[in-house]
Amino acid sequence: MNERLPVSIITGFLGSGKTTLLNRLLQDPGMARAAVIINEFGEVGLDHMLVATPSENTVLLANGCLCCTIRGDLVETLAGLLARRGADGVPPFDRVLIETSGLADPVPILRTIASDELIAPRVRLETVIAMVDGVNGGAQLEDCPESVKQAATADCLLVSKSDIADRSALRRLRASLARINPGAQLLEVTHGAIAPGLLFGAALEGPSANGEQVERWLNEAAYVRAGRVSDRGAHVHRAGRGGQPVRTFAVRHEGPVTGAGLAAWLDLLAALKGAKLLRVKGLVNVEGRPVAVHAVQSVIHEPVALETWPSQDRGTRIVFITRGMERAEIEATLPALGLAARRESTAAAFDPDAYARFVRAATAFQRPR
Repeated sequence: MNERLPVSIITGFLGSGKTTLLNRLLQDPGMARAAVIINEFGEVGLDHMLVATPSENTVLLANGCLCCTIRGDLVETLAGLLARRGADGVPPFDRVLIETSGLADPVPILRTIASDELIAPRVRLETVIAMVDGVNGGAQLEDCPESVKQAATADCLLVSKSDIADRSALRRLRASLARINPGAQLLEVTHGAIAPGLLFGAALEGPSANGEQVERWLNEAAYVRAGRVSDRGAHVHRAGRGGQPVRTFAVRHEGPVTGAGLAAWLDLLAALKGAKLLRVKGLVNVEGRPVAVHAVQSVIHEPVALETWPSQDRGTRIVFITRGMERAEIEATLPALGLAARRESTAAAFDPDAYARFVRAATAFQRPR
């Protein structure tokens, strides 16, 4: 059982309906033990009567939810909230929802959850929900790179205002979203009305995740289909008007890889290719064991060693959403997965062959294609 608190992010461009969604979610009895972090109370306009004020930037809502505004940075706000959980008038909340501003890049929040020394040991990323305006979303994806990034990092894409949107424009918007992020769940929502059970639980909860959960999380087939279209050069989306092309594809690597190789590959990928990576998910055969990996740009989430394989397929499968990078660039880096750990008996000695292999592998990350 994973005891770290689940944290979900609600992102989306200006006017997409984030606050409307949040209001509807907070009306659900199953969300009564949620803590919500927003930018400012005055900007959000929550519909719920405030019944208590544990502190100047924290209020309790009538349905039992806790609402907190960001003061300083997110680390300070979230760390303070966790420290007071179950004390000083703060209820023992069981999940956290973070609503970003309309122009926010969600990646810094993901970095905080994955790597901050105060936060990461106590929380885990659950779901990234991106709201997309059904009326204006198509133009925003064309003109605003922030909108593309929000869509690419999402586990669940919610198209709002579908009741008033032009049906043909809505079909084009859904097609664009499917090209940008084919692995995400894509749903239409009216006035924020949606069952919370459809939104949460997209992430792997731990080593005991069953085969169906793992395959749904990876969703390799969707990336394979999108990759075929991308390889033909058709319908490639761009990150904003005149921006770099956004591509989605899946790669495979047969045979086991080493633990040292996976660590080196992830580190080099984040350091040298991170700016071009919008999303990476994979199931890697590490010396016979299945390991799930997840990265967003230079943010590498802690790999999860699964207890069992989800199927008879023992190959390494990794899916990508990239910006300005083609499949061949990624495939050229895969030999790094085979790098071996230094032998204990020669740990103090310089191994020229091992160093040469590392240099060759690292060069593949830097070589322009």
